[in-house]
Amino acid sequence: MRKAAALASAAIAAAAVAVVSTVLHQRQRQAAKRSERAEAVLLRDLQERCAAPVELLRQVADAMAAEMRAGLAAEGGSDLQMLVTYVDSLPSGGEKGMFYALDLGGTNFRVLRVQLGGKERRIIKQDSEGISIPQHLMSSSSHELFDFVAAALAKFVASEGEDCHLPEGTQRELGFTFSFPVKQKSLASGTLIKWTKSFAIDEMVGKDVVAELNMAIRRQGLDMKVTALVNDTVGTLAAGRYVDHDTIAAVILGTGSNAAYIDHADAIPKWHGALPKSGNMVINMEWGNFKSSHLPLTEFDQELDAESLNPGKQVYEKLISGMYMGELVRRILLKMAQETRIFGDNIPPKLERPYILRTLDMLIMRHDTSSDLRTVANKLKEVLGIEYTSFTTRKLVLDVCEAIATRGARLAAAGIYGIIQKLGQHSDSPSTRRSVIAVDGGVYKYYTFFSQCMESTLSDMLGQELAPSVMIKHVNDGSGVGAALLAASYSQYHQAESADSS
Repeated sequence: MRKAAALASAAIAAAAVAVVSTVLHQRQRQAAKRSERAEAVLLRDLQERCAAPVELLRQVADAMAAEMRAGLAAEGGSDLQMLVTYVDSLPSGGEKGMFYALDLGGTNFRVLRVQLGGKERRIIKQDSEGISIPQHLMSSSSHELFDFVAAALAKFVASEGEDCHLPEGTQRELGFTFSFPVKQKSLASGTLIKWTKSFAIDEMVGKDVVAELNMAIRRQGLDMKVTALVNDTVGTLAAGRYVDHDTIAAVILGTGSNAAYIDHADAIPKWHGALPKSGNMVINMEWGNFKSSHLPLTEFDQELDAESLNPGKQVYEKLISGMYMGELVRRILLKMAQETRIFGDNIPPKLERPYILRTLDMLIMRHDTSSDLRTVANKLKEVLGIEYTSFTTRKLVLDVCEAIATRGARLAAAGIYGIIQKLGQHSDSPSTRRSVIAVDGGVYKYYTFFSQCMESTLSDMLGQELAPSVMIKHVNDGSGVGAALLAASYSQYHQAESADSS
């Protein structure tokens, strides 16, 4: 009897455990389904708020064109600075000789030597070297910084081979790409407005950066002068024009974003100088600061902007550039983790670190073609310390990346369309005009999904008839090579002027 009672008791206990287990399993499945539904709702809401249909993009482009006109009309007339660059003559392809470039825009700089052989031979040879700037020089003095740069330049010049020949008595000429905010007074002069990118040499602000570099070059005993001061966007435009004479604008899509284009000098009301001989002027738009009520902003954009170093500034750049797209994805995933069980019961600590997820990580995940999205899993583990993720979670992460990248690419296309619209080329007959946009920067160069989406969006905006007449061309290393080409272009230009006057 006792044995039977014990067996019965055990059976009852086992049945109870089975019931409890079944109930718990059902609850877990129900919780998982609720979590999946919540994740789906959050994703759908994000996709709706990031949506950028062609009708909206046309409104963004209209606003861009209007701000361009306002910025050209008067200083401070627009959020777009529309800076006059004093570049009124771009490379023709016929330039000859040896020219140097210095590309300074961050914690590293590059020196380049370019040998040009005219229309037949083009770029005969190109040499370059990258140099890292010691951290202490980024906050020391302008004298020390430029002496370091000039010393590296002198060492590079000393490496000229036997094939590098300058005519007797000819001074070496240098194009200077300086990617910090400057107020230009001529093609070869400009005062520093402020430092960015970890530089903090206060006594340099308000000084002419070309004058400082020229003095440092002389201290090195180097017979060289700066003949052109440009930013990376203008350099890319020059490099694009050298390759294709129909190039009308350049766009940088990298860590930051900017655009430059060629306008008629008489379409710049704030220009009070003599009209240039060419009748044209390159304008540095500084388009990253563009803002419009038509931009599809989300709560994540607003929070990122409010917590940034420049609240209310560079709004457009914060939607389309490599500095910010990865951070937007991180903020979205953090909210999903807080409101659902996307990464389990606990929020991964690393997910709470600002800027830990880079746009490069987005790029790598978006290019995952494996059946189980293994690359996405590895990237989440490597960057955010998330050991295990389901296929559903990986797919969700991929969808978030796609929503942010698609919006950025479509808005970048709208900006380009705004330039075309400002120039009146959006309604021209395709048989009478061909327009090329030179593009450079890591986001465009490496993020294939982004670049393809941008190009297809621009085609949609242009329409079937006009789309074939507008081309986007990648110009590699435009900022450095373009500066050397501008030095060459202006050297030839001045020689021709001297010959005319004599």
